[in-house]
Amino acid sequence: MAPALPHRRTLLLRGAAALDTLSIAAFRLVSAPRLPAPAGLSMAVPALDLESLRRLLDAGLSRRPRVAQDRSDLVSAAVLVPVTGHDGPHVLFTKKTASVPHHKGQFSFPGGVVEQRDGSRVETALREAWEEIRLPAEAVEVLGLLDDTETRATNFIITPVVGIVRDHVDFAPDGREIERVLEVPLARLRDPAIFRTEIWERNGEPHPVQFYQVSPDDLVWGATARILSQFLDLLDEPGAPAR
Repeated sequence: MAPALPHRRTLLLRGAAALDTLSIAAFRLVSAPRLPAPAGLSMAVPALDLESLRRLLDAGLSRRPRVAQDRSDLVSAAVLVPVTGHDGPHVLFTKKTASVPHHKGQFSFPGGVVEQRDGSRVETALREAWEEIRLPAEAVEVLGLLDDTETRATNFIITPVVGIVRDHVDFAPDGREIERVLEVPLARLRDPAIFRTEIWERNGEPHPVQFYQVSPDDLVWGATARILSQFLDLLDEPGAPAR
């Protein structure tokens, strides 16, 4: 396997102080082309309140066909994509600690591995959100599921669950798996200036890798970025506000 490229490591660490070195080692940067941004990104974004966004997401999720995967060679997991409302809609991310087995120091959505006691992927996502950041299940209005998403350097298949956080919640990261909570305004996530795509190679195969520089020090990338792109694409479904 080709060694990691120093300039690629520097580029990534600029936005995230502690990426999972196992994930980095699995890839080699090939190029950073100018590829089209996901459909849901736009500089001119009409203001959406939480209720308008809920209706838009609900309509988009009900129209789009969902891609579900049943892979016995991958570990099933589920995450919650929580939308909160503080002076406008925000999307909530969690930053993993440096002590977790996978994806150390990376941003993700609350979630984890499906357990036998879980009755559904929704139940997994809500259970994990409570365990990781003390988000009560009863505070979440579940809207639907996005496409199952594979991680590329680890062996997980993730079911993303979209939900609106209806109540005020004092989030409390557990400190063991989760270091902190980050709520990013939806308007910022839709700004094309924070988005880029790079082509990375793994096992001789090229893969586009998406990045969202959500703040000067915070970088969302990998499977979480691909899930976020799916979520943002819902905002360009028929019936979305004109730009």
